[in-house]
Amino acid sequence: MTTGSFMSKWRQPSILPGFGLTLGYTIFYLTIIILIPLAALVWRSSSIGWAEFAALATDERTVQALKVSFGCALIAAAVNVVFGTLTAWVLVRYQFPGRRLMDAIIDLPFALPTAVAGIALAALYAPKGWVGALFQPLGLKIAFTPLGIVVALVFVGLPFVVRTVQPVMEEIDREVEEAAATLGANRFQTITRVLLPALVPAILTGFALAFARAVGEYGSVIFIAGNIPYVSEIAPLLIVIRLEEFNYAGATSIACIMLIISFVMLLVINLLQFWSRRRYSNVR
Repeated sequence: MTTGSFMSKWRQPSILPGFGLTLGYTIFYLTIIILIPLAALVWRSSSIGWAEFAALATDERTVQALKVSFGCALIAAAVNVVFGTLTAWVLVRYQFPGRRLMDAIIDLPFALPTAVAGIALAALYAPKGWVGALFQPLGLKIAFTPLGIVVALVFVGLPFVVRTVQPVMEEIDREVEEAAATLGANRFQTITRVLLPALVPAILTGFALAFARAVGEYGSVIFIAGNIPYVSEIAPLLIVIRLEEFNYAGATSIACIMLIISFVMLLVINLLQFWSRRRYSNVR
């Protein structure tokens, strides 16, 4: 079988021309922008040898920085799933004064420089800041702790959940809810059995985007984290420290470890998303 006949059988019939050209451009673009840099990262890390790579991966400071980065990212993404979904619900289901302004404010973390956001959050949540001073008498310190990292990551990740869930929620016909109520379902049953199954794929997508954004966040975190080794030091900061020490092998090794962990976690999330979509389509 020739290559041309194989491609003609493999591709989907379409009235639009240019499949070969656009596919070739897509592969070329992804190779230049994504695959080659990632391959260079892995190659640079492998140059130090497996023994040294394992030593760097199991170093206590590296392990703790990875725990802080991925742990705070997971917590922030979970928080954004709950409150981002609620925010999308309010914006879609209700009409109220200032709704358009609130809808526009959601996108501010996209446009605001992360360093500016970090400085503002650090000033607000510091022990003498407007918000931090309220929690200080309770013995709760937010800024310069892992809790401050979570606050910063929630700030930068919220728009990803809202903008992912909002369009799907707008497509759900309200007649479906009315039909469920007519059949005797209460509000809790309508939400859990009618609305959530349709929203789960979008919610998982928003969670994956918010998590991916949070894992690599640097600018808004370093100002509020305190950057204390073994306590509130994030992995991206540790990479920068290794680069300043001209330890390029160590920096690329930490980056490679983050790449592997992120890939595995995003793969699991995508599998869950695929399963939920198939389950929902079968239910319909």
